[in-house]
Amino acid sequence: MEDIRKKSRDTQCVHASLMEDANGAVVPPIYQTSTFKFRDADHGASLFTGREKGYIYTRMANPTVEGVENAVAVLEGGYGGVGCASGMAALHLAFASILKAGDHVICSESVYGPVVGLLNTQFANFGIEVSFVDTSDLDAVKAAITEKTTLVHVETPGNPTLVVSDLAAVAKIAHDNGAKMTVDNTFMSPILQRPLEYGADIVIHSMTKFLNGHADVVAGMVVVKDEEAYGHMRRMSNAIGGTIDPFNSFLVARGIKTLAIRIQRHCESGPKVAAFLDAHPKVEKVMYPGLESDPGHDVHAKQADGPGGLISFELTGGLEAGKVFMNSVKMCVLAVSLGGVETLIQHPASMTHASMGPEVRKQAGITDGLVRISVGIEDVTEIIADLEQGLEKV
Repeated sequence: MEDIRKKSRDTQCVHASLMEDANGAVVPPIYQTSTFKFRDADHGASLFTGREKGYIYTRMANPTVEGVENAVAVLEGGYGGVGCASGMAALHLAFASILKAGDHVICSESVYGPVVGLLNTQFANFGIEVSFVDTSDLDAVKAAITEKTTLVHVETPGNPTLVVSDLAAVAKIAHDNGAKMTVDNTFMSPILQRPLEYGADIVIHSMTKFLNGHADVVAGMVVVKDEEAYGHMRRMSNAIGGTIDPFNSFLVARGIKTLAIRIQRHCESGPKVAAFLDAHPKVEKVMYPGLESDPGHDVHAKQADGPGGLISFELTGGLEAGKVFMNSVKMCVLAVSLGGVETLIQHPASMTHASMGPEVRKQAGITDGLVRISVGIEDVTEIIADLEQGLEKV
């Protein structure tokens, strides 16, 4: 079809992963192979030198993997994508492509818990320092900059407090000081937010979440904005080897076909669930950028096309009340992760963010009583009814 980048994102979701197939398959086939046959010795040599394009070994490139890489890159408005075995593999790849011994990193303090461990342990072993900062506070970001700062990593909305950072403003601070900015866009998906448009250098996704949308894949993606960065990222990926496999790529590409309409439902239901929680007498506080009362509402509205389906809140009874509530829901699923068709509910302090430790959690505003909900695509009246009967038990 004509240039897919000129189409709407609804159309891009359906068609961006498609590729020419010799047999005319409407759904791209799964190239479940580790290696590819050369026509002859000269063909193999020309592929390895780059004189000719083609496939050598699935760690390096695979047609099925390329389909999902192209789809996410198109949706994000980037030059190219590199598929990874998980969201954490994508984060490791992005960080490793920028950092060297002696560098300094600024990272959002409200961030996926294992990212803290990755920076504080694995990367610290290589002499890399990190400062965890409230990146919604631009003065705090500026104050944290040092002459060794080479990377500013942002999650917005932050996980799990939904704090909103101004992408364009943080990107300017980073670039003015010679640093790159990476953005984890998992919570929003490219349907709602495209960080490259606001100055980000690299966008990262856990495709396990909204991009796949069906809780049956673990996968990640790194998207870069230009050809030079793509070549560097591809070489780094080949060396590290944390590659996504063809079958998972096929599943994510299938999930992306319904991404736009799933996100539409998340954005229709999310505000209704948030409003219900915000008005409930047993709920002390709701964190959701779709609420006009939320501190990040205006910034989020400026850089995103919708509020999304992630909501965090605190019950008046704290941790014990949260346990009773989570044990009382019937339709909502008590499980980690997010972005699936089913509504998921979990307790960050004891689950996804337990590895951060109590002091770091406290700094990031992750209280022991915080509960996070990923609103699914079920009937929203039934989601609310389930939450209501659970709150009655508290």
